[in-house]
Amino acid sequence: MPAAFFPATTPALVTRADFGADFRWGVSAAAYQTEGAWNLDGKGPSIWDDFVRRRGRIKRAETAEVATDFYHRWPQDLELMKQMGIQDFRFSIAWSRIFPEGRGSINQKGIDFYDRLIDGCLAQGITPWPTLYHWDLPAALQQLGGWTNRSVVGWFTDYAQRVAARLGDRVQHWMVLNEPMVFTGAGHLLGVHAPGRRSLGAFLAATHHAALAQAEGGRALRAVLPATAQIGTTFSCSYLTPWRPGHARDARATRRADALLNRLFVEPALGLGYPVADVPLLGWLDRYMRPGDEALLPFAFDFLGVQNYTREVVRHAPYVPLLWAALVGAARRGVPHTDMGWEVYPESLYHMLKQFAAYPNAPRLLVTENGAAFPDQLRAGRVADPARQAYLQASIGQVLRARQEGVPVDGYFAWSFTDNFEWAEGYGPHFGLVHVAYETQRRTIKDSGHWYRRFLAGEASPAGPGTQALPACQAGIDDSVTNW
Repeated sequence: MPAAFFPATTPALVTRADFGADFRWGVSAAAYQTEGAWNLDGKGPSIWDDFVRRRGRIKRAETAEVATDFYHRWPQDLELMKQMGIQDFRFSIAWSRIFPEGRGSINQKGIDFYDRLIDGCLAQGITPWPTLYHWDLPAALQQLGGWTNRSVVGWFTDYAQRVAARLGDRVQHWMVLNEPMVFTGAGHLLGVHAPGRRSLGAFLAATHHAALAQAEGGRALRAVLPATAQIGTTFSCSYLTPWRPGHARDARATRRADALLNRLFVEPALGLGYPVADVPLLGWLDRYMRPGDEALLPFAFDFLGVQNYTREVVRHAPYVPLLWAALVGAARRGVPHTDMGWEVYPESLYHMLKQFAAYPNAPRLLVTENGAAFPDQLRAGRVADPARQAYLQASIGQVLRARQEGVPVDGYFAWSFTDNFEWAEGYGPHFGLVHVAYETQRRTIKDSGHWYRRFLAGEASPAGPGTQALPACQAGIDDSVTNW
């Protein structure tokens, strides 16, 4: 299905100036996906260090032992960001680099690394935005039950507070958790991410403890940071539509899927409780709640991070117990999709910004992840990636559309700065604005990265119909129906 993909609702011409002087523009990355140095300078193993060594878990049996070697190459990467005009950098802190056993004494070399990184950012005029937890729980804590052990809330808040006490004099923007729905669902229910559990009970326990840690982590930061510090957390989300419009069962399945995928963690944080009315199985969370927990779930975050890549189409599925819903994949629907099998649908970002902003007590929003994986080839020192450039242009246009309609969104972070280790997919998918030749670690700015530099420099960015062509549906990805 080759076609230029730009929604008719995308503004015809978008420039940085359209967003105002205070809008933040950056890139995102994560510790486990980039740092490497998995056992250097006192770092302890994480659940992902263990998971990648299990047979059949990661494509091509790849690991992140080296990844993009950011641990050693961060000065060059920051210099590259500066050359590209990037002024905001979202990264994560590896818990087990700070506390090799997850708790106890700080590993001085570990905290010193982030100390140097933050100083390096500031020296280059780049604002650091650290995320405290991006899926890499210390393996020592997993041996004690990990997120299924309620003690993890205390372990996490102690870690958060001690890191903030060391770095908070220079860091003004903090994020507590990265996509709790993913690390609880994919890691504890589906078993496709670390720690590889496949248990409804483990999922429910991890969900409640992560929701508590989300709020308690925010309070822990607030207790030690300056009053001017901004504290947020991030949520994965996908705009959901029924497979058969007007079909009552598909509509009900879509509401259930929305409650589970998009609302499960944001609503408790906003004081609305868990969306049990739409997903009755969430009533079983009562098994893990203690008196007073409902009052602990909310926290007044200064901002929410919206992380969106695609939409999902939902159908009624009588063979999926408890949820009775399944996702109908992009390949089955015959629509353009990325190397991840995700539909190319930039309008999803607009719809999710609108959905999150509709909560009466929602704080301001930032797009803390958005991007696309397409095949890349380095030829004669250049990576031509028109599909990625087109996707980013269209997505940024959708952010402007939401902003022009009054949505309080004031930041956009592209995922990702460099190609990196994409979890269970290994090094196959490429999301980066910067290409990495893993054999040599050589960096090459892709055409999309050069475009982002020009955009940030204030040049006009065409985002109208016909500007770029997105690829046809790619063969070889059979994701016709994905079940929970």
